[in-house]
Amino acid sequence: MSPRSNETLAGAIPPQQPVLIAGPTASGKSALALAVALQGGGVIINADASQVYDCWRIISARPSPEEEAQAPHRLYGHLPAHAPYSTGHWLREVEAVIAEGARPIIVGGTGLYFNALTEGLADIPATPPEIRTYGNSLSLENLLAGVDPATASGLDLANRARVQRAWEVVQATGRGLAEWQAETPAPLLPLADCYALALDVDRDWLAARIAQRFDLMLAGGALDEVRAIEPFHDPLLPAHKAIGAPELIAYLRGECTLEDARARAIIATRQYAKRQRTWIRSKMGNWQKIPLPAT
Repeated sequence: MSPRSNETLAGAIPPQQPVLIAGPTASGKSALALAVALQGGGVIINADASQVYDCWRIISARPSPEEEAQAPHRLYGHLPAHAPYSTGHWLREVEAVIAEGARPIIVGGTGLYFNALTEGLADIPATPPEIRTYGNSLSLENLLAGVDPATASGLDLANRARVQRAWEVVQATGRGLAEWQAETPAPLLPLADCYALALDVDRDWLAARIAQRFDLMLAGGALDEVRAIEPFHDPLLPAHKAIGAPELIAYLRGECTLEDARARAIIATRQYAKRQRTWIRSKMGNWQKIPLPAT
């Protein structure tokens, strides 16, 4: 959206109401959140799983230092690259920020975060490290074999992280994830109390923005960010799965050309955006849709 469109939309939002902004990567969410904060006040809270890590300002497309200086921003770049992080971690941190009293403007593309925020999150015990380590060594097929049918029926079976999480819950607690979720407590921010916006983005328009943004990342120092992490790269760590990082690490290790790495990263980003767009359309039916590009 253009700055003028952002200002118009932001001006229509009641200044005391919590704001949620969801959308696929590269759709302009952060600019809209900043416009909302400048118009009506509030604290911008990150809801993107990659932007919590301090190593990825450029690769994760975090707001720039200049943008962060214009309004309070929280949960951006506050964790080291080796730190584990889950939806539960995020929700507890959001609760602490909201308790400080400023209007929350929660923005990002991680659908599970918004689900937990507006629908509640089951209080599942933490997974012991030895179970997670063993799970890391198993194939996707073996993990699936250990997931209960009720949970498996609701999983994206191609998403290893989600499948392994379901497997870990069974191993650690003896109960399936679906059973735990049936006991979910009341949500921190019910959707009815929020001004919830979901960016409904044209595929081709977004594809062009994704390619342009990755080129800007390369020009802005993405290789330097990745070069700093490459000696410690662990593909099992959540931070190290950030789109663009594995592709550029492959280039730095001489496994492909920079042009190949660029192409792979753009394709991976487009695939991720497709999953985000599908999530918005299937899971966010009660959110106000903002079609982009604006006509």
